[in-house]
Amino acid sequence: MNFYVMNTVQTINSLNPINLKEVSIQKTTMMRAQLHCLCLLTLYLTAGYGQERKFSGPLKPMTFSIFEGQEPSQVIFQFKASPPAVTFKLTGETDGIFQIQPDGLLYHNKALDRETRAVHKLQVSTLDAYGATVEGPVPITIEVKDINDNRPTFLQPNYEGSVRQNSRPGKPFMYVNATDLDDPTTPNGQLIYEIIIQLPKVNDVMYFQINNKTGAISLTLEGSRELDPIKNPSYRLVVSVKDMGGQNDHSFSDSTSVNIMVKENIWKAPEPVEIVENSTDPHPIKITQVQWNEPGAQYSLVEKEKLSTLPFSIDQEGSIYVTQPLDREEKDSYVFYAVAKDEMGKPLAFPLQIRVKVKDINDNPPTCPSAVTVFEVQENEDIGSNIGTFIGHDMDEENTANSVLEYKIVDQIPKLPKEGLFLVQTYSGVVQLAGQSLKKQDTPQYNLTIEVSDKDFKTLCHVEINVIDINDQIPIFEKSDYGNLTLAEDTAVGSTILTIRATDTDEPFTGSSKILYRIIQGDSEGHLGIDTDPQTNAGYVIIKKPLDFETVAIHNIVFQAENPEPLVSGVHYNTSSSAKFKLIVTDVNEAPQFSQRIYQAKVREDVAVGTKVGNVTAKDPENLDISYSLRDNTRGWLKIDPVTGEIFTTAPLDREAESLYRVQVMATEVGGSSQSSIASFHLTLLDVNDNPPRLAKEYTGLFLCHPLHQEGTLIFEVTDDDQRSFPSPHFSYSLVSESSQNDWKVSRVNGTHAKLSTKHTNFEEGLYSVPIRISDGGRPPLEGVVSLPVTFCTCVEGHCFQPAGHQPGMPTVGMAVGILLTTFLVIGIILAVVFIRIKKNEGKDTVESAQASEAQPLRN
Repeated sequence: MNFYVMNTVQTINSLNPINLKEVSIQKTTMMRAQLHCLCLLTLYLTAGYGQERKFSGPLKPMTFSIFEGQEPSQVIFQFKASPPAVTFKLTGETDGIFQIQPDGLLYHNKALDRETRAVHKLQVSTLDAYGATVEGPVPITIEVKDINDNRPTFLQPNYEGSVRQNSRPGKPFMYVNATDLDDPTTPNGQLIYEIIIQLPKVNDVMYFQINNKTGAISLTLEGSRELDPIKNPSYRLVVSVKDMGGQNDHSFSDSTSVNIMVKENIWKAPEPVEIVENSTDPHPIKITQVQWNEPGAQYSLVEKEKLSTLPFSIDQEGSIYVTQPLDREEKDSYVFYAVAKDEMGKPLAFPLQIRVKVKDINDNPPTCPSAVTVFEVQENEDIGSNIGTFIGHDMDEENTANSVLEYKIVDQIPKLPKEGLFLVQTYSGVVQLAGQSLKKQDTPQYNLTIEVSDKDFKTLCHVEINVIDINDQIPIFEKSDYGNLTLAEDTAVGSTILTIRATDTDEPFTGSSKILYRIIQGDSEGHLGIDTDPQTNAGYVIIKKPLDFETVAIHNIVFQAENPEPLVSGVHYNTSSSAKFKLIVTDVNEAPQFSQRIYQAKVREDVAVGTKVGNVTAKDPENLDISYSLRDNTRGWLKIDPVTGEIFTTAPLDREAESLYRVQVMATEVGGSSQSSIASFHLTLLDVNDNPPRLAKEYTGLFLCHPLHQEGTLIFEVTDDDQRSFPSPHFSYSLVSESSQNDWKVSRVNGTHAKLSTKHTNFEEGLYSVPIRISDGGRPPLEGVVSLPVTFCTCVEGHCFQPAGHQPGMPTVGMAVGILLTTFLVIGIILAVVFIRIKKNEGKDTVESAQASEAQPLRN
């Protein structure tokens, strides 16, 4: 404002009486007009300054921005004329609003209205005393700046709309529109829409929403789910619109009523469809239809499960077709989705699930379980005994008439001693002995043909029945006592320790002659097991569980040999089918055994020396005494009671040195062979706040450029050797000395960094040591005082420049000159010696040449 006042004063000074005396008589009228208009300059000049922000200047193209609605008689600019111009002329889109005084004072005499004309194109010319144009016309542009002087208004006082229930949330189904004559590029014309009333409002839940910028009304997620024309067929909304982006208390607003009818949703999933398999009708065949609420929807099908080919299609009327015959045995049902999209490819609503069930027809004949089904029957089997169950298969749908099977024997080979020796239950397939008991020596095998049928198909299957010898002989051991067997208790599991054998005179390789061995006495813990060789019926006694001398030293084992087939009536197992042996387990000196492999404990790092932190226990199988000791106790923090196994601290613990302290505990027999075993003891140290905060590193290169022109800032990092809190440590900072508080301030940046800033710029060059107190906020809180060195120095290209002084080992200027002269002197002496030697050799060569010439005769 001082700048503008100065220009105003300059203009007034240019019109004082002294200057008036110097002007010609022809300018008197003009000067009076200027004096008359000086009153305009006393007005508040709120607008009209050009791009250069000056009140006056030479005539040239200019653009001025003026707010609309300003009081009239506002000065815009003072143009200055160059001789011989004496007056100014204004033309263009003045609209009777803009005027220019003869002295070049441009102003407007009415309030501007941007909505009437946003830009005024004016031309200013300078004229001489005779009215001739000296300069111009020069274009002058007046841009009328908008103010919020227009209220937004809706295009309609009432809006009517409709929406289908279950429409997709967020998809607009209608719009409301408002206009504002103010400039849309400014907040004055930026409109914000809002729903302020919804009637009815069920459970205080909004079913409708509006895009606050476009006025688009759509359903909320709750509205998409809950709207029901039966419960509430219509809703009334009150929608407001505000200008100024809705962010100003002085914004204008308007409101309108919106009536919405809820229509029934016809976009519904059809009932499940049944399709008869293997249809011979021409395809495609329409099976069902879906329909969107409005015409113009684009339909498509989407698979729920990945299929090589989806045998269904949909046309743009929503009709769904099956495109090929279906096979229920290949796939008995299909689930897919029908989707409706708009012309932009966006979904109109949720997809509809389409369910198709493939209806079975009897198109599969029964099948046999195998090429030949084999049964066995003992030769003395009673009439009516079950021989086996024959089960056929049918690929048609289960539990329907298409898959119900019936069984019938249609042939028996041989028909000896008569036909009809066997029968089969019609629906269960159970094969029974029907005629009489069989004799193996007469007919060892029968072949039956069984007819398996459903209501349309028949299949012949083959059954082989083997007549086997009756189990009338018991297994007999080759000897009843296998003597004594001595084994060490550490004999490996899986070792075969004995072979036993019994024989059976029934038919070989049948259930009547196969032998199974079991231990019936002397091994209640199951240390032993017996495997049978299927070819020889030999039994192999193996160790299944480790032997233990300390538990049982002697096992009196009794075996029993049996057949998998039951014995015939009147025949029983006796002592011939059993045998025994004595197992003697010898002692092996075993190492002590810990109750667990790893022992764990937790303790605070500040526990007193001598605190018990854990206990280990081991037991010696031979019941010898045990002595405990520690290994790998590298820090010497722990000791163990050699008798009880209790572990105590022997020195202060330090979590920061080692948070998980691992040692090994050795248990050693006292006496015997002194065998030992090892377990691990892990001690977790819980943190205690016992370390004050400190600088994360040594700061030696911190500097600020001198002189300071603005506040200087330095970042430094702080750490704490204690366990860090989650999510980040909480350090607080303060300056220690009062003098440093006058010059500096310190503040937290994040969990690990802080900022040191200057409070002023009046620092001298040099090194400043700033003491800072840091508190960690722990329990109990600890604090540390650190000293942060900061150098104020002259900077060159962003780096601190400090003249280097004399450093140890570096020569002074005098020494450098002396060294240089000495070097030159040595080089001169070397050159002189070389020169003298060369001269001396040349003289010697000359003398020898002369002597040689005198000794030779002259030749012609």
